[in-house]
Amino acid sequence: MNKTLRLGIIGTCSRGTLGDYAHDPEHGAAVVAGADPYDMQRNAFVERYKEKFHSAVKGYADYREMIEKEQLDGVFVTAPDHLHEEMAVFALNHKVAVYLEKPIAITIEGADRILRAACDSRTPLLLGHNMRYMNFTNQMKDLIDSGVIGEVKAVWCRHFISYGGDAYFRDWHANTKYTTSLLLQKGAHDIDIIHWLAGSHTHRVHGFGTMAMYDRLPRRPKGQEHLPGLTIGEVWGEKHWPPEEQTEFYPDIDNEDINMVQMQLLNGVQACYVQCHFTPDVCRNYTVIGSKGRLENYGDGDDATVQVWTRRCDRFRLEGDITCRMPPSAGSHGGADPKIVGSFVKMLQGDPSEVKSTPQAARYSVACGVLGAESIRSGGAPKTVPELPAELENYDFSTRGK
Repeated sequence: MNKTLRLGIIGTCSRGTLGDYAHDPEHGAAVVAGADPYDMQRNAFVERYKEKFHSAVKGYADYREMIEKEQLDGVFVTAPDHLHEEMAVFALNHKVAVYLEKPIAITIEGADRILRAACDSRTPLLLGHNMRYMNFTNQMKDLIDSGVIGEVKAVWCRHFISYGGDAYFRDWHANTKYTTSLLLQKGAHDIDIIHWLAGSHTHRVHGFGTMAMYDRLPRRPKGQEHLPGLTIGEVWGEKHWPPEEQTEFYPDIDNEDINMVQMQLLNGVQACYVQCHFTPDVCRNYTVIGSKGRLENYGDGDDATVQVWTRRCDRFRLEGDITCRMPPSAGSHGGADPKIVGSFVKMLQGDPSEVKSTPQAARYSVACGVLGAESIRSGGAPKTVPELPAELENYDFSTRGK
């Protein structure tokens, strides 16, 4: 009988609850410990497992102590973005497999260092690009692969983020020291999906962006960067409207709240991504144009449809020639979270067949975001994305070596 996987969590609140999907001792995987420097969050994690799973888990203030003491098989790294590099490298160097929340890192050099650590230690690494596991993106990918719209020529994504002020300008996300740009923190998903649908990655990128809203609104004073103990309703809610009447933003804001980048992909596909963090509604909309038609998603949840246009008509048609409706899904992020966590557990059990997210793709997504931000901050100058060395480009990060 195979042993039960021992799993840990670094960063126990927010996305740290992903570990709940992995905790299934009867089927060979158990969360046994979590690390968080904040007492309140760490204690809440221990209490949650006691109440929800009737399981005793250990809490650590230092993730390094947890890794060194707990003989873990795998760890979820769900701490803030600027900590991903040091935490992932430490775990990989100790031969502990890593599920790393996106973005992989906040610099290209940091992303490459993580890939190198996984390759050198022959330790599995999976990136948390859960949008590759969503129903609507898989429907779009399947349609593209079927040839119904011909050869992909262009892809674009527009992203309206009504909750941008709550999610990204009330805490550490607002500062480039911790994120580099919201092209990484928020846009890494979308850039990755653009690459995935187009079958390539960005070679050249340029962009424009600005701080149009949140840098001039009332902020909390220095020393109040971290606000533990608030409920999600106090931080995030539809009552926080209109944007210009809101207060209590992060003390130090230097991140753009509008970003627009254009990408030339390595295979010749043209692409663009635009995001705005103070819209009244939410919309994540992809358009893919091929040599024989185009497709587009309306919505990205259980109510989403994918529309396909395959015949010429010289007027606007809201509904395509083919309409694909998404089935309901259980679990967060449209059912994607339990699927990607399940693929991580199965990967550690020796079956990587359900893995859809790769470290290489995550690195190219971050590289595009990093250089897109550099372009924005240098007046729109085009930037060239460096390619990975061949040994990392072709390495299989889903298996454990000897």
